[in-house]
Amino acid sequence: MRNDKDRHAADLHTRRYYQNEGNLLWITRHGVNSQADSLVTCLRTVADMGFDKRRFYVDAIARDIDRLRDLNLDSADNQINQVIARLEYRLTKAYFRYTMGQNFGFMNPSFVFNRLDTLAPNPYDSSKRPVRFRGLFDVKMAHADDAFYQKAMQMVRCDSVASFLKEVQPKNPFYYQLLEKLKAGGLDKAMRIKILCNMERCRWRQYDNPWQHEKYVVVNIPSFHLMAIDHQDTLSMRIGCGASKTKTPILNSHIKRMELNPQWFVPRSIVLHDMIHRVGNHGYFRARNYYVREVATGKEVDLNRVTRSMLISGAYGIAQRGGKGNALGRIIFRFDNNFSVFLHDTNSKGVFGQEDRGVSHGCIRIEKPYDFAVFLLADKNEKLKEKIYYSMTADSLANKKLVVNNVKVNPQVPLFITYYTLYPLAGGRIADYSDVYGFDAVIFDMLRKYL
Repeated sequence: MRNDKDRHAADLHTRRYYQNEGNLLWITRHGVNSQADSLVTCLRTVADMGFDKRRFYVDAIARDIDRLRDLNLDSADNQINQVIARLEYRLTKAYFRYTMGQNFGFMNPSFVFNRLDTLAPNPYDSSKRPVRFRGLFDVKMAHADDAFYQKAMQMVRCDSVASFLKEVQPKNPFYYQLLEKLKAGGLDKAMRIKILCNMERCRWRQYDNPWQHEKYVVVNIPSFHLMAIDHQDTLSMRIGCGASKTKTPILNSHIKRMELNPQWFVPRSIVLHDMIHRVGNHGYFRARNYYVREVATGKEVDLNRVTRSMLISGAYGIAQRGGKGNALGRIIFRFDNNFSVFLHDTNSKGVFGQEDRGVSHGCIRIEKPYDFAVFLLADKNEKLKEKIYYSMTADSLANKKLVVNNVKVNPQVPLFITYYTLYPLAGGRIADYSDVYGFDAVIFDMLRKYL
């Protein structure tokens, strides 16, 4: 134990337990208990998961169990006290590693992905600021806490290890499809790595999942596609999402509202990096329906009064009037999130013909906005559909009776913005997508310690 330098959360809990003089879990006055046998049987399957058995001490544990039961001891490294201490410690460490990893994942995606991309500093701020990171992951999920480790130990004490090992297995059905593909063999190195990374994604214990719903929306970033599922019906469309430097975050939420002909309040980062040099070019602003507004009041400011320092201060911002030509298109779909991202139409339809559709500052552009709006409606009311269509297509919106500005989505529709480079299709097929953000490489780096 004194020489154990491993820093995985499960390893730290193992050390803490024995440093605090915790009681033996696996060895009694009668010898090694049967719970150890149940654990070893399970640990022998880690190779099927693509992991190295040595990272779970499988053979070393089995040898020491046999040595202790056969009393095959000596006066060198296998004195009885040494064997008991070594075996007890390794059993608990392997048990914690396996159960925590299978139940919650062998990495913490929130910790890792939210410390991946740094935000560019404000070019007009000369003060030295701490490094800030771009948020890339906000999925509510369970993590191993003290209660989990206490439960794991209680399962040993009450002879329930076998049932607990079944309980901690991943709940995502896709995990088992990937596991079978891995076990079948015949894979090149690249595909093997891709399977391991997507199996890890399937382990993350999200509180909400697509298979828990009959109606939901999935955006899978690597596929550049959106799928809207309503029981057996599927609406599929192409999307454009965040570029590599301005990635679309992974999140779960609920679509709650549609907004027709929205204004675009230009993010401050875009103002400072892409637009501030346009101050004084009134033609640029007017041609694109941009205007400057006071943030606190929303009041429009005469372009003749606008200066760079006003925009740098943050007290003033740039907005684009709603309607034809707006960067958001004619409709946006709002959902609660911590990144100010949303799904929206676009006035640049050509993006959907591109193979690489990582083009935005983080928001998601959708190919079929009207069809998607109709999908979200619980009641496919023909009059409301007509109003939505008119508000999305008319140039002048002169017929006020047909204009609609906001439509509430009731009930709200679950939204899952995911990142899978392998994805299940009908008939047991698996789609293969490029790792457009390099997230597989990040996950694989975290898994190396088990390979």
